[in-house]
Amino acid sequence: MSIKVLSGKVFLVVTGASRGIGKQLAISIGSVLEKGSHMLLLATNLNALKETAKNIPASVSVDTVSADLAKTTKDKLHDIIMQSLKDQTLHQFDRVVVIHNVGSLGPMNQCTNDLTDINMWHDYYDLNVFVPAILNGVIMQIFNEKTNTEKLIINITSLYGIKPGKYLSYYCSGKAAREMFFKVFAVENPEINVLNYSPGPVETDMYYEICNDLADKQVKTEFKDMLTKKTVLTCEQTVNRLLTVLKEQKYKSGDHVDYYDEL
Repeated sequence: MSIKVLSGKVFLVVTGASRGIGKQLAISIGSVLEKGSHMLLLATNLNALKETAKNIPASVSVDTVSADLAKTTKDKLHDIIMQSLKDQTLHQFDRVVVIHNVGSLGPMNQCTNDLTDINMWHDYYDLNVFVPAILNGVIMQIFNEKTNTEKLIINITSLYGIKPGKYLSYYCSGKAAREMFFKVFAVENPEINVLNYSPGPVETDMYYEICNDLADKQVKTEFKDMLTKKTVLTCEQTVNRLLTVLKEQKYKSGDHVDYYDEL
């Protein structure tokens, strides 16, 4: 599939690339990148990242870095990016693509009135909101306007970022905050292509967490029914849909695009 926004030599960063949607994003997008492109895959599990890297063509160089993104700092993120680029010049890349995929559900058995532990809120927002925002800023500062690189930012969001769900206060509010951050980023940077992509119900570890742990019995049953009826999406299906969205470019920068949307 020829995709203009992924053409030329690309520097691609994918967070949460060790499993699920993040792994499929790295493999599928890696397979369409041109020779000389470079990928940086981030997650906690280094062995799983290396398994992801094995599925990427040899014509694309790949760095795998184990990092607990919830505990990284601006300086640490800067060092990770620069270390990955150590043998390459910024000007050799035609495009920079950043996919903010890392995320977690948080506890799903407490209602809003019970969420009074400030440390749990800090931990959740560090990983799901604050660090993605900081990582994005670090990469934008490294690849500033002087490099003349085209930039594509993809934030993996959720329907729950615009629709409330019982016992999902952490997840819903985190997705909403992160999506709004990238909407503001899009308005402030009209020259940058920004997409908030909602992948739909996908069979991942996170999906099974909802099936097993969510306190809302009705939604829990609905998720289990999708498994039984085999209507839940695969990682490959949703990533293929994303590639089509990127190829067609019918969205406005900053838009929320769901798997099921007709553009």
